[in-house]
Amino acid sequence: MEEIFLAIIEKITDEMPQLALIDEDYGQLETDEDTYPVLFPCALVGNMQAEWNDTGLGQQQGTVTFTTRLAIDCYDDTHVGSGTTEKVRERLQLANELYKALQWFKPTDDMGPMFRIKGRNYSLPGGIKVYETMFQFEVVDKSAMDE
Repeated sequence: MEEIFLAIIEKITDEMPQLALIDEDYGQLETDEDTYPVLFPCALVGNMQAEWNDTGLGQQQGTVTFTTRLAIDCYDDTHVGSGTTEKVRERLQLANELYKALQWFKPTDDMGPMFRIKGRNYSLPGGIKVYETMFQFEVVDKSAMDE
């Protein structure tokens, strides 16, 4: 699984060079800024979980889900009439870029393509907008098979 996780990080890095930070999500957005300063915009990848089924001889078939969080600091006042409503469009386009970078991505032969299964957005204190997307893929794990 570590190869897949690193491939996801590398894919985002290759497809979205405008991001200031791409990292594993371990709660950076929810901690004190002095503990781990986050640069924006950023993409965080985490919450990977799998449901496994034995297929025999040490091989397992899994359905894996993981989450990406695109976080953007929103300094612009975007109310109607402000003249900066275009910033809303730019944020949504950036979120769509992250989705398109990972949709149907298949970094190894032992897995099926990734696809989006859920999405939402929300705000955090300090003017941070978060676009969260959950992806899913199928994978075969042969690591416990006898050689």
